[in-house]
Amino acid sequence: MRLFRCQGCQQPVFFENTHCEHCGAWLGFAAEHMEMTAVSAETDAEGAELWRDRIPSGGRLWRYCSNRSHQACNWLVLADSDSSLCEACRLNRTIPDLGDTERLSCWRAIEAAKHRLVYALLRLRLPLLSKLDDNERGLAFDFLADTEPAFREGPGILTGHAQGVITLNIAEADPVTREAMRQDMAEPYRTLLGHVRHESGHYYWDRLIASSQWLQPFRELFGNEQQDYAQALQQHYQQGAPQDWQQRHISAYANMHPWEDWAETWAHYLHMVDTLETAYAFGLSISPRARVEAEMDAELDFDPYRQTDFATLFEAWLPLTFAVNSLNRSMGQPDLYPFVISPLVASKMDFIHRVITASAGLPEAA
Repeated sequence: MRLFRCQGCQQPVFFENTHCEHCGAWLGFAAEHMEMTAVSAETDAEGAELWRDRIPSGGRLWRYCSNRSHQACNWLVLADSDSSLCEACRLNRTIPDLGDTERLSCWRAIEAAKHRLVYALLRLRLPLLSKLDDNERGLAFDFLADTEPAFREGPGILTGHAQGVITLNIAEADPVTREAMRQDMAEPYRTLLGHVRHESGHYYWDRLIASSQWLQPFRELFGNEQQDYAQALQQHYQQGAPQDWQQRHISAYANMHPWEDWAETWAHYLHMVDTLETAYAFGLSISPRARVEAEMDAELDFDPYRQTDFATLFEAWLPLTFAVNSLNRSMGQPDLYPFVISPLVASKMDFIHRVITASAGLPEAA
């Protein structure tokens, strides 16, 4: 994620900020410019509240997304738009009862994760349509509340992706519940952002791989997705992953079925690219004083969302995760990125990178 600047005072501001802590200016994210902007209040002829951006090449009039009233969104909508919702919130098909304060709190946390996902999808120039605009090819989110007091996964709980609809049980936004699930299911990196990134992978498998020239190369790397999914799921939960799963997969769950292998690897690719952008925004470089290997050096001086060479991303990723894992251990915390990327997994990530690069119309790396 980028660092942004308030156009009023040049103070650094963050993606989720609603106002500048230094000068007090109101802020909004203009997806059309992929820019956080300070805004100045104006009114139209009917007295409705409008906001003018301070983007150097902008100066247009906007409204805030209507979900701002729930403190769930800080994105802007063009003043002449027919929609009251921003590009991210238009993807919502079902949201919980916002009259319930606990559900409202969970939904806000989920929206923060989903907005970061949408930012990444836009930066990668992936096709992104709401089902409101294209029911067949569009994407939608259902955020559902369990009728039972405890969250559980299995029959009766719609968790996952089906036909362009990503469903998430809002109990995942409760830290205590999520931590219990993390331990019960042996998933060390169970996060809201990880969930929506994973499920978006299923959506983009349908959009980018199925019925495309990428299908056969996918099968050669990930396996044949035609194998029975229900049977594979049952086998996974009964027997678990083989002991040597790390040689072929990014996670134990990825061993379950080629679709899950793709979605898990897709999520980790998004983890990598967005984290590298954050490191780039902060001007980080890695050069360990204890000289062990030259491969531990990294100069993060490129925009990872526009990098066509996967090797450049991967060569920067390993030193960065080594450094941040070491920092976490110094604070008595578990590794920030507790995963091993084998050569085969790296090849799968490279494949995803090439699919995304082709979808964006970017030239292939020489």
